[in-house]
Amino acid sequence: MEYNEFITHVQSLAQSNSREEAERATRATLETIKERISGDEALNLSTQLPQELGDCLKGREGQPDESFNFQDFIVRASQKENLEPTTTAIHVRAVFAVLQSAVTPVEFAKLHHHFSHDYEEMFATPPTSEVTA
Repeated sequence: MEYNEFITHVQSLAQSNSREEAERATRATLETIKERISGDEALNLSTQLPQELGDCLKGREGQPDESFNFQDFIVRASQKENLEPTTTAIHVRAVFAVLQSAVTPVEFAKLHHHFSHDYEEMFATPPTSEVTA
């Protein structure tokens, strides 16, 4: 999936007012994913995304998972976006849905493995190809 397509899907699913908001949401979510999963897994995930997005996942190579719950994930992402957590939660869901379509099922399953059960709603979303069809 190309960068513009990824951002367009996030903007649509999140019902964002602007492309810039969708870009901020995507970067904030990916950077928070990078904090949550091992650095090596983040690097693997980055290889399946456009470079502009993959770069958000780099920089923690060799570091282990950092354990924090879903609420903390939303708080961290909302601080990066500089938005209210309720709005950020919508954005995070949109990014996860697009991410599921952008990477291979095997890679998405590996990503899922790094998250605790309180994140399940992020992994229950159908891929965007099904959402937009």
